Amino acid sequence: MRPGFRPEIVVVEEERRPAPALRGARNKEEGEMVRKIGKVLGIVSLAIIASPLLAMAQEAAVPVVRMTQSPLSVGLIALAANLGVGIAAFGSALGQGRMAASAMESIGRNPNAAGQIFTPMLLGLAFIEALTLYALVIGFLLQLKI
Repeated sequence: MRPGFRPEIVVVEEERRPAPALRGARNKEEGEMVRKIGKVLGIVSLAIIASPLLAMAQEAAVPVVRMTQSPLSVGLIALAANLGVGIAAFGSALGQGRMAASAMESIGRNPNAAGQIFTPMLLGLAFIEALTLYALVIGFLLQLKI
């Protein structure tokens, strides 16, 4: 560039076109359709919300009484199941977070190795998730003992 040379900056403004005459009619029709859909969705959602309440109002045909375990052991089994699933979910979340962070850091340092890092990372995440699901199954089995 030559000393003292300043390039020119040209600003072009776009013209605003007037809205078509049919746009207002379309918006009115669309608004009515949205209101009708909203009413239908509202009725369906109320039916879904109310259905468990109606199901809970029914009484059991035959009362089921389990007196084989003490209340303390039932409570401890429930506590163990819930704590086990909670600890497993927390541990797997930490493990998955660390694995993903390490993989992203490695890819950031060497982007060419992304393909070699990504597949083992997904495999490891699947194994971690499988361990969480095993804990969930064990929690369900413990709940069935109650």
